[in-house]
Amino acid sequence: MARPIDDDDRRRVRELHAAGQSRNAIARTIKRSSSTVSKIAGDFDPPLLFDRAEQVEAATRVRTADLAARRAALALDLQGDAEQLRAQLWSPTVHGEFAGKEGHWQKVDLPQPRFPDQRVIVAAVQTAVGTSLRLAPAEGGGNAEEVRSMLGALGEALTQAANDDQALDDGGDAGG
Repeated sequence: MARPIDDDDRRRVRELHAAGQSRNAIARTIKRSSSTVSKIAGDFDPPLLFDRAEQVEAATRVRTADLAARRAALALDLQGDAEQLRAQLWSPTVHGEFAGKEGHWQKVDLPQPRFPDQRVIVAAVQTAVGTSLRLAPAEGGGNAEEVRSMLGALGEALTQAANDDQALDDGGDAGG
């Protein structure tokens, strides 16, 4: 059977709560269950609350900012990796393989990687750049809204032209 709650438990819960301890920390300190600490806190008038919404929200904002900074740093690293990989496309290389009847290792100096190797390098560059852009999307620039507006107007004009052509094909009046 659990030991009864006494005045010492109540005093310690009040003191530790006033010191900013969490419910679980208080429970560990006084060697009671967290539900017992909640019961003791709820019996006070007014009840002691363990609302940490502000602390959790602040911690979440800090964590979000930290992750954003880490994603940006990783995006920059991936861009650097892509540049290094791309430079390999046109750099001298040594190609080696087992060849001949005896399967001897042979190597040859080449002015640039073989075409299949270049395809693999290009795919790796594409992956690094794509991942980098997903982590830190490129900014649209100052004219992005103008471009969107122009593309929207162009889309509307093409839709109208297609509708006009359809109306003429159906034997009607294009009306435009």
